[in-house]
Amino acid sequence: MGESWNKKEREKKKQKERKDKAEKMQDRKENVKKGKSLNDMIAYVDENGNFSSTPPDPRKKIEVKLEDIEIGVPKYVPLTQEELTRNGKITFFNYDKGFGFIKDLVSQESIFVHANNLSGNVQENDKVSFEVEMGQRGPMAVNVKILS
Repeated sequence: MGESWNKKEREKKKQKERKDKAEKMQDRKENVKKGKSLNDMIAYVDENGNFSSTPPDPRKKIEVKLEDIEIGVPKYVPLTQEELTRNGKITFFNYDKGFGFIKDLVSQESIFVHANNLSGNVQENDKVSFEVEMGQRGPMAVNVKILS
């Protein structure tokens, strides 16, 4: 029995693929670079941590003391009273319910304040000094004092 037309076509297609593959392999062998120079292999890291092919500018070099480098968690330094105290403004206060909110003047953060933590009567838009502690539901102002 003779081969069918489909078998011949498939065989021609396979031979063509083998020939193409052999030609590609030969091209790769001929065009391969034997090696790169040292300058082509060097990569630099810029001040942002990105790789670059150009060396850094020596004028931007920063000297770092070995003692200033900390590996790991820095030592705990307790905050002073001045660093704990913040200034803000009463944005809302409801005496019937006994709570309100203070807007921190620096971070613009809104902080909850309870009537028990006030040193006197406050009105909306009063400037106050306060400390922040973490309450059950988030940051909470304590030791609230009215600024004159």
